[in-house]
Amino acid sequence: MVNKFGSYPWWLIITVIIIKLFAISALSYFSGLDIFTASLIAFALSFSSTVCVIKLLEENGEMRTRHGKLAVGILVIQDIVAVAFLVFATGKTPSIWALALLLLFLLKPVINKIVDHVGHGELIPLAGFFIALGSYELFELVNIKGDLGALIVGMFLSSHAKATEINKALLSFKDIFLIGFFLSIGFSAIPTFEMLGLALLLVLIMPIKFTLFFALLSLLKIRCRTAYLSSLALSNFSEFGLIVAAISVTNGWLTNEWLVILALAVSISFIISSILYRYAHTFFGHTKEFFQRFERKHPLAEDIFYQPAKAPIVIIGLGRVGMGAYRAITEHGDKLVWGLDAEPEKVTELAEQGIQAYYGDAEDAFFWERINLSHIHLVLLALPKVIDSISITEQLKSAGYQGKIAAIARYDDERVQLEEFGIDKVFNFYNEVGLVLLMKVWP
Repeated sequence: MVNKFGSYPWWLIITVIIIKLFAISALSYFSGLDIFTASLIAFALSFSSTVCVIKLLEENGEMRTRHGKLAVGILVIQDIVAVAFLVFATGKTPSIWALALLLLFLLKPVINKIVDHVGHGELIPLAGFFIALGSYELFELVNIKGDLGALIVGMFLSSHAKATEINKALLSFKDIFLIGFFLSIGFSAIPTFEMLGLALLLVLIMPIKFTLFFALLSLLKIRCRTAYLSSLALSNFSEFGLIVAAISVTNGWLTNEWLVILALAVSISFIISSILYRYAHTFFGHTKEFFQRFERKHPLAEDIFYQPAKAPIVIIGLGRVGMGAYRAITEHGDKLVWGLDAEPEKVTELAEQGIQAYYGDAEDAFFWERINLSHIHLVLLALPKVIDSISITEQLKSAGYQGKIAAIARYDDERVQLEEFGIDKVFNFYNEVGLVLLMKVWP
């Protein structure tokens, strides 16, 4: 009897009981909800966190991948909807001078000239603040929510060559303001166990949110892995939803307690998303057959991969290290090597230079199953992150690859980790560079 119940997951029973108790104690918050208030809460939770998703993608080097761009595109649409809500929620009547804002499109060249002349130092964040706050105040002068002005001028700057630089310069300030915003919410009401219980119940919406995103992307003929990763990144709740909730509290549509509850739910969703996405590729590798059931039979043209010539060497990651290896190998023959990268713009640029570069995600388990691995004898992983090299190695072995695998590492502990995982040869990046430099200068 002891063995029988000792092996039972008591922690699961305890967790269920705690959640049930939280749910019962939180019923008082549901009793006063009408359809309008419930719709506002659902609307606030429908947004995904731009800050959280960008951080996840940047930490995993996936900003320019197919699923990364897809997630960011959806975030942009969500931000536009949120700003539109903020504009209408203020209840302001625009003045007649608001029509003059149409002339802003004529000022785009002037704004670009200003950004061109600020250089690359401290003036970059100052210029970003000046342009954003200036456009905000300009819209406020004509009784239109200033957020819309900041959004429009941001769209103006998105096509500028320094857009990425300005974004990085201002992103840290955004994090500071976000922390201040969360603190201000904490000051509005003291969290209770009932609020925490309700927040945990709201977090249970995350799997539903993931399912809806995945179903929508699958209907659009997006491949199952791309849909899975994009949906997983977007399944959290957003700080923008808290702004919507704060406006609702100001207008008397929600109580301060609900603002704290939503803030707790958003915070918990950030933690869950960060943990789950770390193991996203590994989990998909074990469950790919399940997700493949929902993939459409006729994929999009950009998802069809045509295997290049029968070159025996493949370089994954066409950055500086990868391209250095590519050029060194091509000195011994043009048909010995081809490169693979997950950034389509980089692949297009390299292909125009006559380099055998192809677009593809090497961490995709289906990718290696759809090509002929018998022609490949060496895979060189020119990737900066150890976890990416391990993930690709795992996918190669699962697909039945029998050739050699080489990788690079920045530190000795990373080299040992890769060798223990089964990679045949690991080059220490810094040691190899030092050795080459010594050979070049030593008589």
